[in-house]
Amino acid sequence: MELAQVRLLVTDFAACYRFYADVLGLKPQSGAAEGPYEKFSPHTGSAGIALQDRAMMAEILSELGGTATGHRSLVVLRVDDLDAYCAEIAARGATLLRGPAAMTDRMRVAHLKDPEGNLVELQEWLLLRG
Repeated sequence: MELAQVRLLVTDFAACYRFYADVLGLKPQSGAAEGPYEKFSPHTGSAGIALQDRAMMAEILSELGGTATGHRSLVVLRVDDLDAYCAEIAARGATLLRGPAAMTDRMRVAHLKDPEGNLVELQEWLLLRG
């Protein structure tokens, strides 16, 4: 078994597309900026994040037709230099909710939200000390 992707159901596809492509700098698979589906990949690794138009999925699963409420996901991205990456994405329009700051003695994190309110955690893994 292999994890293919984490798929987020969104209502404003274009805004989310711009966030993951232009703000976070992930590579879109096909360039389908208007949807109804697009997969984004980081520069390294095989995991991906995909966007799916919520209305399209509601045609298949009617329970998805209502408005999404609350936090339903947390997308986690690992970066090598958290401070530099946060500065880059802030310059491209991201608003950090918290961080960069230590979460544990082995990890630093920062948090932000995409245009649909999905939480995104940026992680920098630290070497074990001692």
